[in-house]
Amino acid sequence: MQHNHRPRRLARQWVAVAAAVIASVGSVAVTSAPAMAVPASPPSAQPNLGANVVVFDPSMPQADIQARLDAIATQQVPIDAQFTSQRYAILFKPGTYGTPDNPLIFQVGYYTEVAGLGALPSDTVINGAVNVFNTCFSDGSCNADDNFWRSLSNLKINVNIPPNPPVYAPPVTEPYTPYCANTGEFWAVSQAAPMRRVIVDNGSNGNGSSTGSVIFQDYCAPNNYASGGFIADSQVSGSLNFYGNQQYMVRNSQIGGANGCPDGLWNMVYSGTIGAPAPVFTGGCHQNTVLPTSPVTKEKPFVYTDANGKYRVFVPSVQKNTVGTSWSTGTQEGKSLPINDFFVASPSTSVFAINVALATGKNLILTPGVYNLNQPIVVSRPNTVVLGLGFATLVPQHGNAALIALPNNGVSIAGLLIDAGQVNSPVLMSVGLPGGHGSAADNPDLISDVFFRIGGAETTSTSATVSLLDNADNSIIDDVWAWRADHGNAVGWTTNTADTGVIVTGNNVTAYGLAVEHYQKNEVIWSGQGGTNVFFQNELPYDVPSQDVWNASTTQLGYPAFVVTSNVKTFNGYGMGSYVVFINTPATIYDDMAFQSPNRPGVQFNNVFTVWIGGSGGFNSVINGTGAPNTSTNPGTVTPVDVVSYP
Repeated sequence: MQHNHRPRRLARQWVAVAAAVIASVGSVAVTSAPAMAVPASPPSAQPNLGANVVVFDPSMPQADIQARLDAIATQQVPIDAQFTSQRYAILFKPGTYGTPDNPLIFQVGYYTEVAGLGALPSDTVINGAVNVFNTCFSDGSCNADDNFWRSLSNLKINVNIPPNPPVYAPPVTEPYTPYCANTGEFWAVSQAAPMRRVIVDNGSNGNGSSTGSVIFQDYCAPNNYASGGFIADSQVSGSLNFYGNQQYMVRNSQIGGANGCPDGLWNMVYSGTIGAPAPVFTGGCHQNTVLPTSPVTKEKPFVYTDANGKYRVFVPSVQKNTVGTSWSTGTQEGKSLPINDFFVASPSTSVFAINVALATGKNLILTPGVYNLNQPIVVSRPNTVVLGLGFATLVPQHGNAALIALPNNGVSIAGLLIDAGQVNSPVLMSVGLPGGHGSAADNPDLISDVFFRIGGAETTSTSATVSLLDNADNSIIDDVWAWRADHGNAVGWTTNTADTGVIVTGNNVTAYGLAVEHYQKNEVIWSGQGGTNVFFQNELPYDVPSQDVWNASTTQLGYPAFVVTSNVKTFNGYGMGSYVVFINTPATIYDDMAFQSPNRPGVQFNNVFTVWIGGSGGFNSVINGTGAPNTSTNPGTVTPVDVVSYP
């Protein structure tokens, strides 16, 4: 048919460009896209977001809201839900939920997004608490180390907890008093569990807890610890209480203080945060990296309802040298898009239909679920928004990428979980074209709350050479966790294989909250000029079978976790740590350095460190031979070895 000629040409162009984008990391077999049809009519102003998007209205009976929330929590909170396929977005329309005397208190489990639908966080108020507690295991231990893949955003919590709280569903099985000491809002999480655009304030119930603090670790249990985490664009009247957390990134927020002692923290990083503690990096629980301002930020797009109750998506503008929240004045810079500008997809929607919509002018909302992709989703236009709800999960089926974004201008990709498939993908997601091609500092691409997973969920072998390839000049990476699974289904050195989590080739890229773990070669390779990385968390692979299979060269033991390549003239890194956990191997393994970079004045590292956690062997130095060894025998304890500045 005549009208199909141009889409066919577009399909061929996409295939050619996609192959060129990822050619630098290996060959790829690309399946030709079929001819494209005219897109379906646009979604209505009240979109059909599917059964797994649960929308509450303040006019609903609170008992009904509580019952629905508890039913979802009963399904999603238990550890057995960690690798299931259920996904939920829980959205609260503007208004007030719960009262000081009858608070709304519920738990948030795996693959669950909780968000308000107001234009400002203060438009949606919960009197009560929105909680994540420790996960407890059959041996009686409890921790938050595996509390991944959940989020909280765009609402206000007036912390109100009655003095003798009922046992809210799901039943509490932890060997301690339910809800610990009831002293605040609990968000005991690790990676891929962001808190954004949240106000936490004192409640008004004089008979119970009214402390407007956030507790990031459920501290009453034995063996408590967590591997968190990320909070941004939020206002907390009380303190941030981290207790047994290993690390945390706090960006562009206003807080009443922070507490990590006495349990100790290895890496607390604050950027553009009012109320941040003093910038000391002296070991123990005083490992604070503080940037007075965030050099460049672009907040995550979000769904909201306007004064007429119509759904829209707000896309914040880029900001430079900022401190505090983006909405502190009661307004926010950016653009508001009607929902009719979005193609709303479900897991049953074909990639063909999605790519047609993107090519012909639509943005994209991916509703909760698992999307098995026989070809990549291709973002072909500047200023396109791709927004996942409820941890929408993309899984390539034929060695293809899950998503390829070609423009270097204004593309926002947010709220996604990307799994490796059974056929090796050279790259799971790529953003931008090499060389920039017209990229603009005032309209950067954004990668926000995008998480990658190699293994764990699939029951058979999975593989991806590189998880994220960022070619886009001036782009912003804001909360990315790339994880080669160390537990779950089909996990092993030759079973879930992956070389590198993140490769950055773009110039002037800024990353906040970058966590990359357990990849089999260099975890991060940064070859772009003028880059900035604020916070890095890494664990080396647990399961290296022998030293011989894990050497960067014949003269260098192991693979550095973070490599700035020899061509780079300028780079700044802040608050960056790498950990040894060689617990799934009988071998003794050494890594000559955690960080590797050119030794030149323009390449600067501030507050970098190593930690030995377990296994035989460890780090011989922190960076380029500088910094003391940190091994099972020297010092042989879980103690950071710091390098405050390099060179």
